[in-house]
Amino acid sequence: MSTQPLLTPFDLAGIELRNRIVLAPMTRSRAGAGNVVTELTATYYAQRASAGLLITEATQVAPEGQGYVATPGIYSPEQEAGWRQVVEAVHAVGGVIYAQLWHVGRVSHTSFQPGGKAPVSASGIGLTGLTWTSEGQVPFSTPRALETDEIRGVVSQYVQGARVALAAGFDGVEIHGANGYLIDQFLRDGTNHRTDAYGGSIPNRLRFLLEVVDGVTRVFPASRVGVRLSPGGAFNEMADSDPDALFGAAAEALSIRNLGYLHVIDPAASPKRFTPLLRARFKGAYIVNGGFDAETGNAAIASGEADLVAYGVPFLANPDLPRRFAEGAPLNAPDFATFYTGGEKGYTDYPALP
Repeated sequence: MSTQPLLTPFDLAGIELRNRIVLAPMTRSRAGAGNVVTELTATYYAQRASAGLLITEATQVAPEGQGYVATPGIYSPEQEAGWRQVVEAVHAVGGVIYAQLWHVGRVSHTSFQPGGKAPVSASGIGLTGLTWTSEGQVPFSTPRALETDEIRGVVSQYVQGARVALAAGFDGVEIHGANGYLIDQFLRDGTNHRTDAYGGSIPNRLRFLLEVVDGVTRVFPASRVGVRLSPGGAFNEMADSDPDALFGAAAEALSIRNLGYLHVIDPAASPKRFTPLLRARFKGAYIVNGGFDAETGNAAIASGEADLVAYGVPFLANPDLPRRFAEGAPLNAPDFATFYTGGEKGYTDYPALP
């Protein structure tokens, strides 16, 4: 019987991955006091270290980058120590782990912000709807647009996050440019109405992302840095007038910088797929994500559509997902009620195969 394409090894810029299955970054809201990950987090990632590559949950690079309860940070000495125990646990069982660097931008509330200030964004365009805080559900706070001379400081926060990740022992980092968070807010013209060097034209709207990339790649080699994008995503009320042009240009600019990989949320069942365009523009490793199962994941690898496939909810509920794919074993059902509730229930208590 031939080996499934997903289960074949892959050389990720000099890192030998045991298979082509990636643990997708998933917020789990399990950080402790000071937004520090705990021993429970180390257990969670070590349980899933049979993946070729683990990407951590989104991890804010500064206090201003937080928008959800109990999400971890990656800017303080205490957070560095917390992440070090996670990395050591993963490495002890032969795993490879990257940290995802994150800033939510406008997807926040004043209660998360230092001094109760307004969240920041590309422009002062607010989100509708409600968000969860420690006081329950409340409307999102209206953001303010970053001043031009403030942007360099935000870039430096991503760079500091990369330094902490390096000190904690991570194998690499992924820059979160997807899902309507700060970098995505600069990229798309639905949220970027700026008239300075960071707004208007596509090169201008790419500027913030590329400055972050250029800063982070002064900490990690470019081959150990990835970027996540969501060109078709509408999450957090995102839209762009010409996503093909925007994200095609983004892929080209990232390819020129010789990044290790591009991670694209491009659902297998979507009627409009961006992967053919972006795969042609980006020359590094390509990770696809969005509702893939074993069959569609194997097909994506076999056809050359992608080099690696990221799995979220299936991996959340099945810590031994690669083995289950290998054996054709049934999958555990996810408990959606415990995704963000804290504690080990629905986190580290999903059973592996005997």
